[in-house]
Amino acid sequence: MTISSFGRRTLIVMAVLVALVAVLWSPVSTHLRAMSLLLRFSNPRASGFAVRFAQHPVAEETLTAETPFGPLRYRLYRPTDIGRPAGVVLLHGIHDLGIEEPRLTGFAHAMAGTGVEVMTPELSDLVDYRVTPQTIDRIGASAIILSTQLKVEKVGIIGLSFAGGLSLLAAARPEYAQKTAFVAAIGAHDDLVRVSRFFATNTVEKPDGTIVPFAAHEYGVLVLAYAHLDNFFSAKDVPIAREALRLWLQERPEPALIAIKKLTPQGQEMFDKLLHHHEELRPKLLEEIDAHRDEMAPVSPHGQIGKLTVPVFLLHGAGDNVIPPTETLWLAHDLPAGEVKRVLISPALIHVDMDEKVTYRQQWELVDFIAAVLKMADGEKRM
Repeated sequence: MTISSFGRRTLIVMAVLVALVAVLWSPVSTHLRAMSLLLRFSNPRASGFAVRFAQHPVAEETLTAETPFGPLRYRLYRPTDIGRPAGVVLLHGIHDLGIEEPRLTGFAHAMAGTGVEVMTPELSDLVDYRVTPQTIDRIGASAIILSTQLKVEKVGIIGLSFAGGLSLLAAARPEYAQKTAFVAAIGAHDDLVRVSRFFATNTVEKPDGTIVPFAAHEYGVLVLAYAHLDNFFSAKDVPIAREALRLWLQERPEPALIAIKKLTPQGQEMFDKLLHHHEELRPKLLEEIDAHRDEMAPVSPHGQIGKLTVPVFLLHGAGDNVIPPTETLWLAHDLPAGEVKRVLISPALIHVDMDEKVTYRQQWELVDFIAAVLKMADGEKRM
Protein backbone atom coordinates (compact mmCIF):
# COMPACT_ATOMS: atom_id res chain seq x y z
CA MET A 1 0.00 0.00 0.00
CA THR A 2 1.37 3.43 -0.91
CA ILE A 3 0.51 7.00 -0.07
CA SER A 4 1.98 9.55 -2.46
CA SER A 5 0.37 12.68 -1.07
CA PHE A 6 -2.30 11.67 1.38
CA GLY A 7 -3.63 15.09 2.28
CA ARG A 8 -0.78 15.70 4.74
CA ARG A 9 -2.09 19.10 5.83
CA THR A 10 -5.53 17.69 6.40
CA LEU A 11 -4.16 14.87 8.54
CA ILE A 12 -2.13 17.35 10.58
CA VAL A 13 -5.26 19.41 11.27
CA MET A 14 -7.13 16.24 12.17
CA ALA A 15 -4.31 15.20 14.52
CA VAL A 16 -4.51 18.50 16.36
CA LEU A 17 -8.28 18.24 16.76
CA VAL A 18 -8.09 14.66 17.94
CA ALA A 19 -5.33 15.56 20.40
CA LEU A 20 -7.63 18.10 22.02
CA VAL A 21 -10.23 15.41 22.50
CA ALA A 22 -7.60 12.97 23.79
CA VAL A 23 -7.52 14.75 27.14
CA LEU A 24 -11.08 13.60 27.76
CA TRP A 25 -11.04 10.35 25.81
CA SER A 26 -7.88 8.22 26.07
CA PRO A 27 -8.68 5.67 23.29
CA VAL A 28 -8.16 8.47 20.78
CA SER A 29 -4.41 7.84 21.11
CA THR A 30 -4.80 4.87 18.77
CA HIS A 31 -6.24 7.16 16.13
CA LEU A 32 -3.30 9.51 16.59
CA ARG A 33 -0.95 6.60 15.97
CA ALA A 34 -2.93 5.67 12.87
CA MET A 35 -2.72 9.21 11.48
CA SER A 36 0.97 9.35 12.29
CA LEU A 37 1.49 6.05 10.47
CA LEU A 38 -0.12 7.47 7.34
CA LEU A 39 1.92 10.65 7.53
CA ARG A 40 5.21 8.81 8.02
CA PHE A 41 4.32 6.40 5.23
CA SER A 42 3.64 9.36 2.97
CA ASN A 43 6.93 11.00 3.92
CA PRO A 44 9.49 8.96 5.91
CA ARG A 45 11.28 12.20 6.81
CA ALA A 46 8.14 13.87 8.14
CA SER A 47 8.50 15.56 11.52
CA GLY A 48 6.52 17.65 13.96
CA PHE A 49 3.61 17.20 16.32
CA ALA A 50 1.43 15.15 13.99
CA VAL A 51 3.96 12.35 13.50
CA ARG A 52 5.40 12.02 17.00
CA PHE A 53 2.82 9.39 17.98
CA ALA A 54 4.47 6.94 15.55
CA GLN A 55 8.09 7.92 15.99
CA HIS A 56 9.62 4.92 17.72
CA PRO A 57 13.14 4.19 16.38
CA VAL A 58 13.12 1.11 14.17
CA ALA A 59 15.86 -1.47 13.55
CA GLU A 60 15.74 -3.71 10.49
CA GLU A 61 17.13 -7.22 10.20
CA THR A 62 16.94 -9.78 7.39
CA LEU A 63 16.91 -13.42 8.48
CA THR A 64 16.19 -16.93 7.20
CA ALA A 65 14.29 -19.66 9.04
CA GLU A 66 13.98 -23.35 8.22
CA THR A 67 10.37 -24.52 7.92
CA PRO A 68 8.70 -27.80 6.87
CA PHE A 69 8.11 -26.04 3.54
CA GLY A 70 11.70 -25.02 2.90
CA PRO A 71 13.81 -22.00 3.94
CA LEU A 72 11.89 -18.80 4.56
CA ARG A 73 13.63 -15.47 4.09
CA TYR A 74 12.08 -12.60 6.02
CA ARG A 75 12.74 -9.12 7.35
CA LEU A 76 11.98 -7.83 10.84
CA TYR A 77 11.18 -4.19 11.62
CA ARG A 78 11.63 -3.85 15.37
CA PRO A 79 10.79 -0.77 17.49
CA THR A 80 13.93 -0.62 19.61
CA ASP A 81 12.48 1.27 22.58
CA ILE A 82 9.52 -1.07 23.17
CA GLY A 83 10.19 -3.96 25.51
CA ARG A 84 7.09 -6.01 24.77
CA PRO A 85 5.77 -5.10 21.32
CA ALA A 86 2.81 -6.64 19.59
CA GLY A 87 3.56 -8.49 16.36
CA VAL A 88 2.18 -8.29 12.83
CA VAL A 89 3.06 -10.36 9.75
CA LEU A 90 2.82 -8.06 6.70
CA LEU A 91 2.53 -9.86 3.36
CA HIS A 92 3.38 -8.57 -0.10
CA GLY A 93 1.20 -9.31 -3.11
CA ILE A 94 2.27 -10.43 -6.58
CA HIS A 95 5.47 -8.50 -7.23
CA ASP A 96 8.93 -9.52 -8.42
CA LEU A 97 10.67 -7.47 -5.70
CA GLY A 98 8.95 -9.33 -2.86
CA ILE A 99 10.05 -7.98 0.52
CA GLU A 100 12.28 -5.41 -1.20
CA GLU A 101 9.31 -3.67 -2.84
CA PRO A 102 9.52 0.01 -1.77
CA ARG A 103 5.84 0.39 -0.92
CA LEU A 104 5.97 -2.65 1.35
CA THR A 105 9.16 -1.56 3.10
CA GLY A 106 7.73 1.92 3.60
CA PHE A 107 4.52 0.61 5.13
CA ALA A 108 6.38 -1.89 7.33
CA HIS A 109 8.73 0.79 8.66
CA ALA A 110 5.85 3.20 9.31
CA MET A 111 3.86 0.54 11.16
CA ALA A 112 6.86 -0.46 13.25
CA GLY A 113 7.16 3.21 14.14
CA THR A 114 3.82 2.94 15.94
CA GLY A 115 5.36 0.41 18.35
CA VAL A 116 4.49 -2.84 16.57
CA GLU A 117 7.10 -5.39 15.49
CA VAL A 118 6.58 -6.20 11.82
CA MET A 119 7.70 -9.29 9.93
CA THR A 120 7.67 -9.36 6.12
CA PRO A 121 8.22 -12.91 4.80
CA GLU A 122 9.30 -13.58 1.22
CA LEU A 123 6.50 -15.43 -0.58
CA SER A 124 8.49 -16.89 -3.45
CA ASP A 125 5.57 -18.06 -5.58
CA LEU A 126 3.96 -14.62 -5.50
CA VAL A 127 7.34 -13.18 -6.51
CA ASP A 128 7.09 -15.45 -9.56
CA TYR A 129 3.53 -14.27 -10.32
CA ARG A 130 1.92 -17.52 -9.15
CA VAL A 131 -0.85 -18.03 -6.60
CA THR A 132 -0.27 -21.46 -5.05
CA PRO A 133 -1.35 -23.54 -2.03
CA GLN A 134 2.27 -23.62 -0.82
CA THR A 135 2.03 -19.90 -0.06
CA ILE A 136 -0.76 -20.58 2.47
CA ASP A 137 1.62 -22.74 4.52
CA ARG A 138 4.41 -20.17 4.28
CA ILE A 139 2.02 -17.55 5.67
CA GLY A 140 1.03 -19.84 8.53
CA ALA A 141 4.66 -20.69 9.25
CA SER A 142 5.45 -16.97 9.40
CA ALA A 143 2.83 -16.43 12.10
CA ILE A 144 4.31 -19.29 14.13
CA ILE A 145 7.87 -17.92 13.76
CA LEU A 146 6.95 -14.39 14.80
CA SER A 147 4.77 -15.43 17.74
CA THR A 148 7.56 -17.71 18.98
CA GLN A 149 10.18 -14.98 18.70
CA LEU A 150 8.01 -12.44 20.51
CA LYS A 151 6.84 -14.98 23.09
CA VAL A 152 3.20 -14.10 22.47
CA GLU A 153 0.30 -16.44 21.90
CA LYS A 154 -0.83 -14.79 18.66
CA VAL A 155 0.17 -12.21 16.06
CA GLY A 156 -1.82 -10.29 13.48
CA ILE A 157 -1.61 -10.90 9.74
CA ILE A 158 -2.02 -8.15 7.14
CA GLY A 159 -2.22 -9.44 3.58
CA LEU A 160 -2.07 -7.23 0.51
CA SER A 161 -3.80 -8.17 -2.74
CA PHE A 162 -3.78 -11.94 -3.39
CA ALA A 163 -1.89 -12.47 -0.13
CA GLY A 164 -5.00 -11.14 1.63
CA GLY A 165 -7.14 -14.01 0.39
CA LEU A 166 -4.38 -16.52 1.11
CA SER A 167 -4.09 -15.12 4.65
CA LEU A 168 -7.73 -15.97 5.29
CA LEU A 169 -7.12 -19.50 4.06
CA ALA A 170 -4.17 -19.82 6.46
CA ALA A 171 -6.28 -18.52 9.35
CA ALA A 172 -8.98 -21.06 8.52
CA ARG A 173 -6.59 -23.91 9.31
CA PRO A 174 -6.59 -24.88 13.00
CA GLU A 175 -2.81 -25.21 13.23
CA TYR A 176 -2.40 -21.58 12.12
CA ALA A 177 -5.58 -20.11 13.62
CA GLN A 178 -4.20 -20.70 17.12
CA LYS A 179 -1.32 -18.33 16.30
CA THR A 180 -3.40 -15.70 14.46
CA ALA A 181 -4.85 -12.77 16.40
CA PHE A 182 -6.61 -11.28 13.36
CA VAL A 183 -6.41 -10.95 9.60
CA ALA A 184 -6.58 -7.62 7.77
CA ALA A 185 -7.15 -8.37 4.08
CA ILE A 186 -6.48 -5.37 1.83
CA GLY A 187 -7.59 -5.59 -1.80
CA ALA A 188 -8.08 -9.34 -1.40
CA HIS A 189 -9.73 -11.98 -3.58
CA ASP A 190 -12.49 -14.40 -2.61
CA ASP A 191 -12.67 -16.59 -5.73
CA LEU A 192 -9.75 -16.80 -8.16
CA VAL A 193 -12.00 -18.19 -10.88
CA ARG A 194 -14.34 -15.21 -10.57
CA VAL A 195 -11.41 -12.76 -10.58
CA SER A 196 -9.94 -14.48 -13.64
CA ARG A 197 -13.27 -14.21 -15.46
CA PHE A 198 -13.24 -10.51 -14.59
CA PHE A 199 -9.86 -10.19 -16.32
CA ALA A 200 -11.26 -11.86 -19.42
CA THR A 201 -14.72 -10.27 -19.62
CA ASN A 202 -14.47 -6.83 -17.94
CA THR A 203 -17.54 -7.63 -15.86
CA VAL A 204 -18.01 -8.33 -12.15
CA GLU A 205 -20.52 -10.48 -10.32
CA LYS A 206 -21.98 -9.26 -7.04
CA PRO A 207 -23.17 -11.53 -4.21
CA ASP A 208 -26.78 -10.67 -5.11
CA GLY A 209 -26.25 -12.26 -8.53
CA THR A 210 -26.15 -9.08 -10.59
CA ILE A 211 -23.43 -8.70 -13.22
CA VAL A 212 -22.17 -5.24 -14.12
CA PRO A 213 -19.48 -3.93 -16.48
CA PHE A 214 -16.15 -2.98 -14.87
CA ALA A 215 -12.94 -2.47 -16.86
CA ALA A 216 -10.07 -4.72 -15.74
CA HIS A 217 -6.41 -3.72 -15.71
CA GLU A 218 -4.40 -5.40 -18.49
CA TYR A 219 -2.05 -6.71 -15.79
CA GLY A 220 -4.60 -9.36 -14.83
CA VAL A 221 -4.72 -11.07 -18.22
CA LEU A 222 -0.92 -11.14 -18.36
CA VAL A 223 -0.65 -12.82 -14.95
CA LEU A 224 -3.37 -15.27 -15.97
CA ALA A 225 -1.51 -16.18 -19.17
CA TYR A 226 1.85 -16.39 -17.36
CA ALA A 227 0.56 -19.27 -15.24
CA HIS A 228 -0.15 -21.42 -18.33
CA LEU A 229 2.03 -20.17 -21.18
CA ASP A 230 2.08 -23.61 -22.82
CA ASN A 231 -1.59 -23.09 -23.67
CA PHE A 232 -0.79 -19.91 -25.60
CA PHE A 233 2.62 -20.55 -27.14
CA SER A 234 4.43 -23.40 -28.87
CA ALA A 235 6.95 -25.44 -26.89
CA LYS A 236 9.74 -23.60 -28.69
CA ASP A 237 8.33 -20.20 -27.77
CA VAL A 238 7.36 -20.87 -24.13
CA PRO A 239 10.80 -20.14 -22.52
CA ILE A 240 11.18 -16.94 -24.53
CA ALA A 241 7.60 -15.87 -23.86
CA ARG A 242 8.07 -16.48 -20.13
CA GLU A 243 11.14 -14.25 -20.01
CA ALA A 244 9.52 -11.55 -22.16
CA LEU A 245 6.34 -11.54 -20.10
CA ARG A 246 8.27 -11.46 -16.82
CA LEU A 247 10.22 -8.43 -18.06
CA TRP A 248 6.99 -6.74 -19.14
CA LEU A 249 5.36 -7.37 -15.77
CA GLN A 250 8.47 -5.92 -14.14
CA GLU A 251 7.87 -2.74 -16.16
CA ARG A 252 11.03 -3.23 -18.22
CA PRO A 253 9.60 -2.75 -21.73
CA GLU A 254 12.86 -2.29 -23.63
CA PRO A 255 14.44 -5.68 -22.78
CA ALA A 256 10.97 -7.25 -23.06
CA LEU A 257 10.66 -6.02 -26.65
CA ILE A 258 14.09 -7.44 -27.46
CA ALA A 259 12.98 -10.82 -26.12
CA ILE A 260 9.68 -10.68 -28.03
CA LYS A 261 11.59 -10.36 -31.31
CA LYS A 262 13.13 -13.80 -30.64
CA LEU A 263 9.68 -15.44 -30.79
CA THR A 264 8.39 -17.14 -33.91
CA PRO A 265 5.98 -15.03 -36.03
CA GLN A 266 3.08 -16.91 -34.47
CA GLY A 267 4.49 -16.27 -31.00
CA GLN A 268 4.92 -12.57 -31.70
CA GLU A 269 1.32 -12.36 -32.90
CA MET A 270 0.04 -14.06 -29.73
CA PHE A 271 2.15 -11.78 -27.52
CA ASP A 272 0.77 -8.73 -29.28
CA LYS A 273 -2.77 -9.95 -28.62
CA LEU A 274 -2.02 -10.50 -24.94
CA LEU A 275 -0.58 -7.00 -24.60
CA HIS A 276 -2.91 -4.97 -26.78
CA HIS A 277 -5.88 -6.99 -28.06
CA HIS A 278 -6.73 -9.54 -25.39
CA GLU A 279 -10.45 -9.10 -26.15
CA GLU A 280 -9.73 -11.24 -29.23
CA LEU A 281 -8.58 -13.99 -26.87
CA ARG A 282 -11.69 -13.91 -24.67
CA PRO A 283 -13.05 -17.34 -25.74
CA LYS A 284 -9.62 -18.93 -25.24
CA LEU A 285 -9.13 -17.23 -21.88
CA LEU A 286 -12.52 -18.41 -20.63
CA GLU A 287 -11.74 -21.91 -21.87
CA GLU A 288 -8.46 -21.86 -19.95
CA ILE A 289 -10.16 -20.65 -16.78
CA ASP A 290 -12.69 -23.47 -16.93
CA ALA A 291 -9.93 -25.99 -17.60
CA HIS A 292 -8.03 -24.93 -14.47
CA ARG A 293 -10.89 -24.50 -11.99
CA ASP A 294 -9.57 -27.34 -9.86
CA GLU A 295 -6.21 -25.57 -9.51
CA MET A 296 -7.83 -22.28 -8.52
CA ALA A 297 -10.22 -23.68 -5.91
CA PRO A 298 -7.57 -24.47 -3.22
CA VAL A 299 -6.27 -20.88 -3.33
CA SER A 300 -9.74 -19.32 -3.18
CA PRO A 301 -11.31 -18.45 0.21
CA HIS A 302 -14.77 -18.96 -1.34
CA GLY A 303 -16.33 -22.04 0.25
CA GLN A 304 -13.47 -22.52 2.73
CA ILE A 305 -13.84 -19.74 5.32
CA GLY A 306 -17.36 -20.32 6.59
CA LYS A 307 -16.10 -21.66 9.92
CA LEU A 308 -13.19 -19.28 10.43
CA THR A 309 -12.77 -18.28 14.09
CA VAL A 310 -10.37 -15.32 13.71
CA PRO A 311 -11.38 -11.62 13.67
CA VAL A 312 -11.22 -10.15 10.16
CA PHE A 313 -10.83 -6.61 8.80
CA LEU A 314 -11.63 -6.06 5.12
CA LEU A 315 -10.38 -3.02 3.17
CA HIS A 316 -10.72 -2.46 -0.58
CA GLY A 317 -10.49 0.34 -3.11
CA ALA A 318 -13.78 1.23 -4.78
CA GLY A 319 -11.99 1.68 -8.10
CA ASP A 320 -9.70 -1.34 -7.87
CA ASN A 321 -9.32 -2.75 -11.39
CA VAL A 322 -6.87 -5.54 -10.48
CA ILE A 323 -9.00 -7.32 -7.89
CA PRO A 324 -12.46 -5.72 -8.02
CA PRO A 325 -14.09 -4.45 -4.79
CA THR A 326 -16.95 -6.90 -5.27
CA GLU A 327 -14.51 -9.55 -4.02
CA THR A 328 -14.54 -7.93 -0.58
CA LEU A 329 -18.34 -8.00 -0.67
CA TRP A 330 -18.08 -11.72 -1.36
CA LEU A 331 -15.61 -12.20 1.49
CA ALA A 332 -17.94 -10.39 3.90
CA HIS A 333 -20.74 -12.64 2.64
CA ASP A 334 -18.73 -15.87 3.00
CA LEU A 335 -17.15 -15.17 6.41
CA PRO A 336 -18.98 -15.83 9.69
CA ALA A 337 -20.76 -12.56 10.48
CA GLY A 338 -19.44 -12.46 14.04
CA GLU A 339 -15.81 -12.49 12.89
CA VAL A 340 -16.08 -9.57 10.42
CA LYS A 341 -15.04 -6.57 12.52
CA ARG A 342 -14.76 -3.90 9.83
CA VAL A 343 -15.54 -3.64 6.11
CA LEU A 344 -14.44 -0.54 4.23
CA ILE A 345 -14.66 -0.07 0.47
CA SER A 346 -13.18 3.34 -0.09
CA PRO A 347 -12.82 5.67 -3.10
CA ALA A 348 -9.56 6.73 -1.45
CA LEU A 349 -7.92 3.44 -2.44
CA ILE A 350 -6.89 2.10 -5.83
CA HIS A 351 -6.04 -1.58 -5.32
CA VAL A 352 -3.52 -1.25 -2.47
CA ASP A 353 -2.36 2.25 -3.42
CA MET A 354 -3.75 5.54 -2.22
CA ASP A 355 -5.60 8.05 -4.37
CA GLU A 356 -4.55 11.65 -3.82
CA LYS A 357 -8.06 13.08 -4.25
CA VAL A 358 -9.86 12.13 -1.07
CA THR A 359 -12.42 13.89 1.09
CA TYR A 360 -12.10 14.55 4.82
CA ARG A 361 -14.61 11.83 5.52
CA GLN A 362 -12.77 9.29 3.38
CA GLN A 363 -9.51 10.14 5.15
CA TRP A 364 -11.12 9.73 8.54
CA GLU A 365 -12.69 6.39 7.57
CA LEU A 366 -9.25 5.08 6.63
CA VAL A 367 -7.67 6.42 9.83
CA ASP A 368 -10.45 4.83 11.86
CA PHE A 369 -9.96 1.50 10.07
CA ILE A 370 -6.21 1.47 10.73
CA ALA A 371 -6.79 2.51 14.35
CA ALA A 372 -9.08 -0.50 14.82
CA VAL A 373 -6.37 -2.80 13.42
CA LEU A 374 -3.71 -1.28 15.69
CA LYS A 375 -6.00 -1.65 18.70
CA MET A 376 -6.53 -5.31 17.89
CA ALA A 377 -2.76 -5.82 17.51
CA ASP A 378 -2.11 -4.12 20.85
CA GLY A 379 -4.23 -6.75 22.55
CA GLU A 380 -1.56 -9.36 21.86
CA LYS A 381 1.41 -7.67 23.54
CA ARG A 382 3.63 -9.94 25.63
CA MET A 383 2.75 -9.63 29.30
